[in-house]
Amino acid sequence: MKPTINGVGVPDSQLAREITDLVRDTASPLLFHHSSRVYYFGALAGKRRGLSFDAELLYAGAMFHDMGLTPQHRSADQRFEVDGANVARDFLRSHGIAQADIDTVWTAIALHTTPGIPEHMHPVVALVTAGVEMDVLGIDYQRFGERERNAVVHAHPRGSRFKEAIIQTFYDGIQHKPATTFGNVKADVIADKQRGFFPGNFCSVIRSSAWPE
Repeated sequence: MKPTINGVGVPDSQLAREITDLVRDTASPLLFHHSSRVYYFGALAGKRRGLSFDAELLYAGAMFHDMGLTPQHRSADQRFEVDGANVARDFLRSHGIAQADIDTVWTAIALHTTPGIPEHMHPVVALVTAGVEMDVLGIDYQRFGERERNAVVHAHPRGSRFKEAIIQTFYDGIQHKPATTFGNVKADVIADKQRGFFPGNFCSVIRSSAWPE
């Protein structure tokens, strides 16, 4: 039985149940629980912000967002975000979901590691990233409240040393295609022109986040 947390629960639908089963059977327990927490934190953030969103589409985006890190769905030369988006696209298409909704979920997954853009887009796109940023980086940690955080983590445990485990999982999923990590070119330009500039470090932010291990 999926819990309801502050009015937020997993959609009670055949589509959501099939998504749950597929991700549980494909991803590691760490990624399954992480993706589930992303859904809850994203949906809770949406409720707090007064956003209107389709819970099934948000659930699909959250649950599939890291499927590109799994051995079954890693490509040789695509960004892992694109791999995950493609898995979601194929699944939703096979279930007769409208193309516009598929495109929304695809975009949400493809952009979930690109800060500063999703927040200005469709609520599903914005909230998948919000859920990821909360669970991995602790962004808006205090806004959720201790009861909400504890309820989500009780339902989907982080496990011991989650921070190091998720960093290792990212590495395992992308180490064979380092060229796909080319990212924010603006940081490279600033570093080239501004002496003493040091771009933010994703792993350092994870380790220093408000989340306990």
